[in-house]
Amino acid sequence: METPCINVCMLDDKSGLCVGCGRSGDEIAAWVDMSPAERRAIMAALPERLLQLERETAEGETAS
Repeated sequence: METPCINVCMLDDKSGLCVGCGRSGDEIAAWVDMSPAERRAIMAALPERLLQLERETAEGETAS
């Protein structure tokens, strides 16, 4: 089964997204029960989610 997990499993407190793969906790929990099409749709959105997480982290670091 294809997975975006890179074994950096930690959810961001603010967004609720995994900082390693960009999935939500609900998506991670449901991953094995999803259809291949559902998994592909989520995986297509992950690069943008991870970029957003990086931007928010960088903004938080410059603000403090």
